[in-house]
Amino acid sequence: MSPHRPEKPVLLVALGGNALIRKGQKGTIQEQFENLRVPMAQIARLCTTHRIIITHGNGPQVGNLLLQQESCPQVPRLPLEILVAQTQGQIGYMIESTLDSALMDLGIVTQKHLVSLISYVVVDPNDPAFANPTKPIGPVYPEEVVADLPFPVQKTAKGYRRVVASPKPLHIVERREIKRLIAMDFVVICCGGGGIPVIREGRGFAGVDAVIDKDLASARLAREVGVDLFCIATDVPGVYRHYGRPDQERLEDLSADEAERLAREGDFPSGSMGPKMEAAVEFVRATGKEAVITSIEAIEAAVTGGAGTRIRPT
Repeated sequence: MSPHRPEKPVLLVALGGNALIRKGQKGTIQEQFENLRVPMAQIARLCTTHRIIITHGNGPQVGNLLLQQESCPQVPRLPLEILVAQTQGQIGYMIESTLDSALMDLGIVTQKHLVSLISYVVVDPNDPAFANPTKPIGPVYPEEVVADLPFPVQKTAKGYRRVVASPKPLHIVERREIKRLIAMDFVVICCGGGGIPVIREGRGFAGVDAVIDKDLASARLAREVGVDLFCIATDVPGVYRHYGRPDQERLEDLSADEAERLAREGDFPSGSMGPKMEAAVEFVRATGKEAVITSIEAIEAAVTGGAGTRIRPT
């Protein structure tokens, strides 16, 4: 990059599952490609002003792979780490091809390089989450077969489902490569589904049966590669107090202290906004920079300060 031209700021956009599958949809490939057009058109425009990292969820996709395994006993079952890797490739391809088309519509496709990375995330084998798996995945099982299943099962609102651990992310293995690619102005798609959870075995890594929260992994990556703005895109316009109640109130901005106080008061449930706020606060506290939580439709406006909820250091 020319020494006379200031470097573009680094933006990390963490796409929620609704970027690919909307509520009430079957989740066909056609639906997913169509849904991706909304965030990718905005990200294409942001490419002219920012260096960009895209992370994404994979809940419905990995759940479908688990369901397919259950319905076809003739094919050997694959461990969860392999299924996460498969969805990283699948969704990375879909994001990359949709973004490529959006860049082409703007006439700048030849100026941008896109890359999707299979990403490992290191976790602690002694993380307390392994002793108390709580993350439901895969199909619903009838009660009469639960006792014979070879993995932990928990009763959920949908019925009995397999549960796995959700440990905290410690490091993104490919952080150095991602940082170099960003420096060269690549758009990097990585850490899909929170990344493939691995533990260290000597000088190498071994995959484990677990899932990592996508937003927490994204916050860890944002810290490790030097992101300037961390944007979490989800299915609501921002962060609310008393969400779902008649007195709900959308918050335009919060300090990290205010966000933690509201979390303690129960405003951000663990099954919805809780991990997003935790990820945003973690990033803000560690870097002194800002995070924003917004809707899929308002990514571009949120980056420029016109939408979403901003979380600031003070």
